Amino acid sequence: LSAVFVCNLAEMLKVMNRFYKRKEMQKLAADQGLDARLFHQAFISFRKYVLEMGSLPADLHIILSDICYGAGHIDDIYPYFMRHAKQIFPMLDCMDDLRKISDLRLPANWYPEARAIQRKVIFHAGPTNSGKTYHAIQRYLAAKSGVYCGPLKLLAHEIFEKSNTAGVTCDLVTGEERTFMDSEGRAAGHVACTIEMCSVTTPYEVAVIDEIQMIRDPSRGWAWTRALLGLCAEEIHVCGEPAAIDFIRELMYTTGEEVDVHTYQRLTPFSVLDQAVESLDNLRPGDCIVCFSKNDIYSISRQIEARGLECAVIYGSLPPGTKLSQAKKFNDPDDPCKILVATDAIGMGLNLSIKRIIFNSLIKPNINEKGEKQMETISTSQALQIAGRAGRFSSKFKEGEVTTMHRDDLPVLKEILSHAVDPIETAGLHPTAEQIEMFAYHLPDATLSNLVDIFVSLSQVDGMYFVCNIEDFKFLADMIQHIPLNLRSRYVFCTAPINKKQPFVCTSFLKFARQFSRDEPLTFDWVCRHISWPLAPPKNIKDLVHLEAVHDVLDLYLWLSYRFMDMFPDTALVREIQQELDQIIQQGVRNITRLIRATDPTITDPLQTQGGRHVTGGAASSKGQRGQTGQGEAIPSSLAGRLVRDGLLTPDLLLQLQREWSKDQKQEPTSQSALDTEHHQNHNNKGKRRRKKK
Repeated sequence: LSAVFVCNLAEMLKVMNRFYKRKEMQKLAADQGLDARLFHQAFISFRKYVLEMGSLPADLHIILSDICYGAGHIDDIYPYFMRHAKQIFPMLDCMDDLRKISDLRLPANWYPEARAIQRKVIFHAGPTNSGKTYHAIQRYLAAKSGVYCGPLKLLAHEIFEKSNTAGVTCDLVTGEERTFMDSEGRAAGHVACTIEMCSVTTPYEVAVIDEIQMIRDPSRGWAWTRALLGLCAEEIHVCGEPAAIDFIRELMYTTGEEVDVHTYQRLTPFSVLDQAVESLDNLRPGDCIVCFSKNDIYSISRQIEARGLECAVIYGSLPPGTKLSQAKKFNDPDDPCKILVATDAIGMGLNLSIKRIIFNSLIKPNINEKGEKQMETISTSQALQIAGRAGRFSSKFKEGEVTTMHRDDLPVLKEILSHAVDPIETAGLHPTAEQIEMFAYHLPDATLSNLVDIFVSLSQVDGMYFVCNIEDFKFLADMIQHIPLNLRSRYVFCTAPINKKQPFVCTSFLKFARQFSRDEPLTFDWVCRHISWPLAPPKNIKDLVHLEAVHDVLDLYLWLSYRFMDMFPDTALVREIQQELDQIIQQGVRNITRLIRATDPTITDPLQTQGGRHVTGGAASSKGQRGQTGQGEAIPSSLAGRLVRDGLLTPDLLLQLQREWSKDQKQEPTSQSALDTEHHQNHNNKGKRRRKKK
């Protein structure tokens, strides 16, 4: 910059800021595709360029000097600003094309094969345990050909087995598994699949779409939208909550198809009790305690077994085989295990003989629209889904009961259950690989994460749809951005269903992508070296969590093997060791109380971050801040610290409790009298805590 220009940097800053505030300039930029967010980003970059660049282009230098000395107008900056904006946002040069590609306003038109036939849509509507799916499946079994689309592998497995047992040959297709009943691999007339895996080009007589209310799921809703709009079946049988009826009618109006609604009532009643359980001493056979964190599951299961009772444990990250074995143990009338401790993973896909559902908490971690985790009171829909597991028609209990562990949660639960389920108003959509490839053609230098970001920012949807959360996709895209992959392969890798909170799964994903990029097949021996196979039974909770992560890594291998068969060739061998690993995990879960006891009490679950909770939701909020751990057990120190910080426990009382815990650890109570003493002490402490709060 010239000496004169340098002298006026302060003046230049004022000029730039005046330009930024000009509404006319913002409007002109918006017409060129720079919305408020992009305009702001482009301006920050342009201002930095002008103020910090050692040598500006001559034409820009002259314009800025003229403005500084009153010989030019502030708007004269606009062409140079746009020139800079197009350098940092190359999509501005092809905005019309990009807008056409990302126009998502008529998704029904994406499926010409389905639009070519007049489909009959039957909605089986009812609460849990009303027989709605049963009636749809009866029609499926009677058809010449059919597809069942479910939200979980367990549900697809159940229909697969039910169909073949009934003499109707049926294949199984999930993200990680293909089972063809024909010895030569020819497809059967019927197939049970997870909803993401359904074919929208294969013709069927009957299609069943289960749990249709999940069409509004922030992450997976797009799969239900795709199935509903795209399946080529003469009859589409939709099963789900009555809250979805009006919306599905409206959606089908866009395809010119009418909806025939069949409504069902619950087959067995369940009632909300007037008393909370309050103490684990009051548990009865057939009880299921529902928690929303693994830490609570670990704590409560140990407390139950300290009382001389056996319990089964089910939570989401357990392998399907382990979940089924725990369900079988709990359901077996000859097994001494009569108590179940579970997360809301029991809400779908497992048939359980539960008499009484006990909510240990009403606060659940949720992912919001921005992909952020927050603690919220459970919705009416979630509460009904879980409560409906009590007194199932197929179980020995013909009536169900629902209550809470803590007394002050019970009125909140009653209020939640008294509300009508919020009607469904939108359906999810997701950019396809083809759409992203078309974007990449126009923006060859953009990263996949940026391509998806730009797609979502430009996408147009009508009021019936929303674009599903893409944070997990972008997380994976950023993780492997430095690895040389073609766009289609990169896109497929980034759609892999992995738990990004598991460090071992993420590092494995990275290694898989790197090996793939070198064109080196991922052999069985390579996988065994990576996971250090064979693996020993877990000695503590940390070991168990690692084994669950390894199981997820083998799932990832199998998922990729069906998309890149040449590069992931040893599917059968990997499946064999995965089944062995499932057995090892089952053994660990059967001994979960011993594992908890062997674990450092301050690190109950290394992957659960239970820091400060952002809680929303009325009367339940105070409960969400409290450690939901029941009575009479060592509480992790981080939880104890939170209780002191929140004013729910005094430092003096904490010291007293720590002395009691350390005494308990040295000599665990074995006799019933010792257990009674332990419970009595905790009862007294609870009374002190209540008095202290007053």
